[in-house]
Amino acid sequence: MLKYLIPQMSLANVPPTIGAALIGAIIAGAYGILHDQVTYTIAPEYFTRLKFRQFHYADLGLGNREFVATIGFLATWWVGFISAWFLARRLIPGQPRDQAYRQIRAGLGCIIACGFLFGLIGYAYGLWRGPNADYSSWDLTFSALDITDHWAFVRVAYIHNAGYLGGLVGLIIALVAIRPTHTRHNTSSDVNVGS
Repeated sequence: MLKYLIPQMSLANVPPTIGAALIGAIIAGAYGILHDQVTYTIAPEYFTRLKFRQFHYADLGLGNREFVATIGFLATWWVGFISAWFLARRLIPGQPRDQAYRQIRAGLGCIIACGFLFGLIGYAYGLWRGPNADYSSWDLTFSALDITDHWAFVRVAYIHNAGYLGGLVGLIIALVAIRPTHTRHNTSSDVNVGS
């Protein structure tokens, strides 16, 4: 695992690895924007009472929907960056770039699909529990944040938490299932970065 955290790679592999991570960040950020627009529609209080406070520094005063979009990007870009970094570290060295990029795209697709699926499961679980379920374990949160629509707030919390879990599961699946097609050993002419 350490070899994926502390890079030891040919200098030629550094730019495409960083590039893949940046593209992963953009994709995840865009997903977060869309995701949070939907969940804001379900439970505005989740944002106005919680997320707006957490991300107060990013409020540009453009309106609630725009602030929600900013929060969506800021809350998810790093997931895509880290995920794509791990995928690129595993897939770029030792195989043709076009093959590696296809595999990284497939890995990111797996992560997004799992995040989306888990979010749907979280939403379905919230619907299944219904508005009259025992949410007493949330009472301190409801009181501290002055939440009036308890059921909507909890459903969106389930969606968000399940989505992050799904992203992690998707990354694990992608790292296990998508393997480099072939590897080559470093030669003495390769310049390595890292320890």
